[in-house]
This record gives sequence, C-alpha cells and structure tokens, in this order.
Amino acid sequence: MTRRGLVLFGLMSVIWGIPYLFIRVAVAEITPATLVFARTSIAAVILLPIALARVDLRAVLVRWRWVVAFAAVEIAVPWVMLGSAEQRVSSSLAALLIAGVPLVGTAIALATGGADRVGRAGLLGLLIGLIGVLAIVGADFEASDATALVQIAVVIVGYAVGPAILSRRLGGLPSVGVMALSLGLCALVYLPIAAVQLPSVMPSTNVLAAVAILAVLCTACAFLVFAALIAEIGPVRATVITYVNPAVAAVLGVLVLNESFSIAMGIGFALVILGSTLATRQSRAILEARPTAVEAAAATPRPAVPER
Repeated sequence: MTRRGLVLFGLMSVIWGIPYLFIRVAVAEITPATLVFARTSIAAVILLPIALARVDLRAVLVRWRWVVAFAAVEIAVPWVMLGSAEQRVSSSLAALLIAGVPLVGTAIALATGGADRVGRAGLLGLLIGLIGVLAIVGADFEASDATALVQIAVVIVGYAVGPAILSRRLGGLPSVGVMALSLGLCALVYLPIAAVQLPSVMPSTNVLAAVAILAVLCTACAFLVFAALIAEIGPVRATVITYVNPAVAAVLGVLVLNESFSIAMGIGFALVILGSTLATRQSRAILEARPTAVEAAAATPRPAVPER
C-alpha cells in the first residue's frame, strides 16, 4: 500500500469509527428521525453540487430504482434504527455488534449465489463470528433492552444488503453521484417527520456540534475520502476498514462516555474479527488475483459502503 493509501485508510478508520459516539450524544436531546434528516440534508447540500459539477447524476438517474433501494437499506432505515438503539444501549456495544456486518454479508452472498464457493475456513469463520457476537451480547454491557438489540440486527442486515446492491446493480457508477442522490432522497423522506419532532427548546452546544460533525465529517467528507481510498487501493482492500471502525468506536465510548468494558467484550470482538476475516478471505483472495478488475475499479471509483 502506498503512503497516500495508508493515510487515507487511517483517516477512514477514524472517521467511520466516531459516528457511534456522536449519535449517542445527539439522540440524548433530539429524536433519531430528526438526526437522520439533519445529517442527510447537510451532507446532500455539500455533495450534490460536487456531483453536478462532475456530471455524476446523469448516469446515476438511469438506475434510480436501485438508488432508492440502496438509500432505504443503507441509510434511511439503518440510521434511524441505530439512533433509536443508542438511546438504550451503549455506543460501544452498538459498534462492536456491527462489526459482524461482513459475516451477514457473506451469508447473504452465499444464499443468493453472489459469492465464490466458501470452503471449510469460511464456514468456520461464520461460526466463530457468531460465537463472538453471542459473547458480546452476553456480557453485562448495557444490553438489557431486547428491542434495541433487534434494531441493531436490522442495521447489520441493512449494512450487509447495501453493498450487494452497490456491487450488483450500481457497480461502475460514480460514487459521489450515488451517495449525493441517496442522501438527498433520505432528507426528503425525513423532512415531514423531523418537522413534527423538532425539539421544543434549542439543543445544547454539544448536540449541535455532534450533528455538525456527523453531517460534515462522518458523511459528506467521509464519502469523498472513501472514494479517493478506493481509487488508490481498490474496492477490495478498502473494505478492511470495517474491521477497524468498531475498535475506534469502542475506545471512544470508554474514554469519552465512561462506558464499561469487560474481558468478555474484548474476546467477543476478537472472535468477530477473526470470523469475519476467515469468512471473507477466500473471495478477497480471488479478487486480488485479478489485477485487471481492480485496476479498472480504481480508475472508475465504485460507490462506497458507509459503516457509520
């Protein structure tokens, strides 16, 4: 990996590791739907002019139905579910559980015939990852609310289905155009909901700052940086950030929000990462053995996968 690639990788590992902390801060005073509207509308305002300047939207609009589907499963539903869940569970727990997204993605790919055949190592990885998830949930980590855990499960499935839509139905389209249009659509959907859920008093400075950071840094800037990362190292290596983000989120939750941490959580997280690595290693190795495809993807950045 080049020095530029390492810098971009490091930036993305941090940028998409901090949303969990700021989501928990924001939903303490505003509703999850209001947060989603604020985050998507601000980011859309930033990205849409860039997409228009690049003439990205023309090609994207041709496949508008799949853009709507992607926006729903990757942004509209997961973000409000995650915000709602973080009103009842810690940000660290949410982040560690979402580390299981690659496991669900592998299972979906197998079920739909979208992946190369997974051998014993892949199946072992799925099993190890499941044990890791159970270890995380089983620990005493503010996880008493079953509804919140179900909401996080919905987030995990959405984050796993989204990339499948990107790769199979939106592959090759400009990433900025796809994300700008998706964010704009979500903002329009949540506008009437946020209008009736506006807080009666002005949120605190901390909440306003959290919303601004989520919208500008963790959404708009993040997608631009991730597109550059894909162009630099290819879409396969770029997805490895999904293994680093939860660790960053867990550390921030413990240091900033004074959330607890247990040995069981650490062991469970390690098992999830090991399981995800084993479950996805075969398909990654096959893709890396095809430099022509990677070079083509790097030349025309494919839509990025948000893990925020």
